[in-house]
Amino acid sequence: MRVLVTGASGFVGAHAAVALAEAGHEPHLLVRDPAKAARSLAGAGLGRTGASWPQHRADIRDAAAVRDALERCDAVLHAAADMGVTGHGADLRGSNVVGLRNVLDQAVELRLDPVVHVSTVAVFVPPAGPVITAGSPLAGPRNAYGRSKVEGERHARSLDGVTIVYPGGLLGPGQPRLDALNEGIRAGTRSGWPIVPGGVCVLDVRDLAEALARCFTPGQGARRHLIGGHFLTWAELAALCAELTGRRGRAYRLPAGLLRGAAAALDGAKALGARIAYPLTRDAAEIMLTMVPTDDAPALEALGVTLRPVRDTVSDTLRWLCAEGHLDRREIGRLSP
Repeated sequence: MRVLVTGASGFVGAHAAVALAEAGHEPHLLVRDPAKAARSLAGAGLGRTGASWPQHRADIRDAAAVRDALERCDAVLHAAADMGVTGHGADLRGSNVVGLRNVLDQAVELRLDPVVHVSTVAVFVPPAGPVITAGSPLAGPRNAYGRSKVEGERHARSLDGVTIVYPGGLLGPGQPRLDALNEGIRAGTRSGWPIVPGGVCVLDVRDLAEALARCFTPGQGARRHLIGGHFLTWAELAALCAELTGRRGRAYRLPAGLLRGAAAALDGAKALGARIAYPLTRDAAEIMLTMVPTDDAPALEALGVTLRPVRDTVSDTLRWLCAEGHLDRREIGRLSP
């Protein structure tokens, strides 16, 4: 089927477009910058398909342009979103709420099937219990990113026939611009790991792309698939990186209150113009401190997906970060070619 992919110049959208093509679908790409999309698709392995796909140049905030692209397709994968966790200052609500409405509302009106929306496990954080499930209550996040995603989530749930997928923290090769967990892996490897309460759900972007491609069977109706990935405490993630590289990284044990205070101080310094590369923000700190494991079994069984071992994901990510110049060969130790 012809599947419109929004966000095809991003990490998830590019990998998902490749997975859709490999599953026999015809991706149509809704992009603002075709050159950026080409780079992202190359990083996601477009060479494996050798495909040339239709492109629709538009911003998801432009309802008319979005509708024109939707009318040419049978289904849609809405993967476009702005990530604000590590402080890039994006127009979060413009993409995560207004853009979402433009895509999903019109896709439902046009009777596209399926309509698949990529949400995030962050809509359940801070969590209400020790394990997050697809039926967990939506959270009341403190940060702007979380609030924009929850607002968009509530609207997506109000529509008929929308399938929602909730991924955890994404790692893997081919991220166009380092953000969130890939950025955190680089910072931890290079500058040291804050060992704090909480943890992180690590999901390989390639596994997510496969899961998304398997959502494209028409006539299934609305579904919710939670795929958080492998849960690691911050100490476990730091130890895994040390084991893989053969280098004992620095670690700083911090109480939760001190991490929040340090994050707030960094936010303030950056707001005043200080050039600080470390990606800790108050938003990121809240997610770091409150994340819990996710129950992925129902989604993985329904979609027939098996997650690759987390050590494979982390080692592939570290090698890619070095190959792209984000880390040097010394910093990835025995993973260096």
